[in-house]
Amino acid sequence: MSAKRVQDSEVVMTHRPLPEDANPAGNVHGGVILKHIDLAGAVAAMRHCRTAVVTASIDRMDFRAPVHVGELMQLKASVNLAGGTSLEVGVRVEAENLLTGESRHAASAYLTFVSMGPDRKPVPVPELLLETPAQHRRNREAQRRREQRRDERKREKAAQEALATATVEEVEHYY
Repeated sequence: MSAKRVQDSEVVMTHRPLPEDANPAGNVHGGVILKHIDLAGAVAAMRHCRTAVVTASIDRMDFRAPVHVGELMQLKASVNLAGGTSLEVGVRVEAENLLTGESRHAASAYLTFVSMGPDRKPVPVPELLLETPAQHRRNREAQRRREQRRDERKREKAAQEALATATVEEVEHYY
C-alpha cells in the first residue's frame, strides 16, 4: 500500500440549501450542515483509502456564522492524519451569497473515519504524504487531537473501573 498525497483526496462539494433545510428565521439547521460535512469528509476519506469508511467521531464542530436559504455552501475537505485503520479529515464550510459574491467562513469540523474491508472489519489505511507547510501543520494539530482523544478515553475507562468497584457511599459522593 503506497502513501497518498493530501491533494489526491481533497474534496470540494457544494449544496444550495432550500426552505426545507431551514428554521423559521431562514437559517440552515445545524444538522443539515453537519450532514453535508459528514458526506464531504467521507468522500475525502474514501478517496484516500479506496475503501468504505464509517464515521467514528466528530472531534470538534464549530458553527461560526449562519448559512441562509438560497446561499451556496461550499464544503472543502482534506485528510489531516492517517494512522492504523483510521484517519482524520478536516472540513471547512463557506457560505456564499450568490447575488453579491460575499463569502464567509460558516463552519469547521474534524472527523475521524475508520477504513472498512469487505468483511466490515477495520483495515489499514495508506500513509499520508505531507508536502506543504500547511499540511505539516494540520498533521501536527491532528496528532495532538488524537492524543487528547486517547487521554480522554483512558480517563473515562479509569472512572468507569473506579465506579464499578466503588461502594454505594463512594458512588453517591461522586454524583
